[in-house]
Amino acid sequence: MTHEKASTSSIALRRLTVAGLLTATALLLSGVSVPFGPTKCFPFQHAVNAIAGVLLGPWWAAGAALVTSILRVAMGTGTLFAFPGSIPGALAVGLAYRFIRKDWCALAEPLGTGPIGATLSALLIAPAMGKSVGLWALQGAFLTSAIPGCIIGYAVILGLRKSGIRVE
Repeated sequence: MTHEKASTSSIALRRLTVAGLLTATALLLSGVSVPFGPTKCFPFQHAVNAIAGVLLGPWWAAGAALVTSILRVAMGTGTLFAFPGSIPGALAVGLAYRFIRKDWCALAEPLGTGPIGATLSALLIAPAMGKSVGLWALQGAFLTSAIPGCIIGYAVILGLRKSGIRVE
């Protein structure tokens, strides 16, 4: 195996490990939720999205959010709103960090969760579930969870950097 190939595979393994740990963290912290109509909003999911987006990039962060949503729905602790309520936020942070390269990009999480996630939920998920939930109501619920969550995630990233733990 060449040095370049070994380096690439070790980076992928490290990212997979971090994504798995963040997924497990999000699942363990699922006990803290904000119920709103047919949804359950999880502030710590948004914190994990913020951390994953900065540490792993958009695709790994979205993958971690997807796996967390699948497991949450399978365990009965989440609803179908978990998918549009988490994946766009993880993507927003990851893409923002990819282009700007500043830790405060973690605060972009509500941009994906609010406008994009709530719109997808109102247009696709709610009707598929036979629920009648308005866009503004969903946006309010999602942002009530996403804003404190991304602030927590940003604080964790700052703490990791300050402690000297290598986070990239």
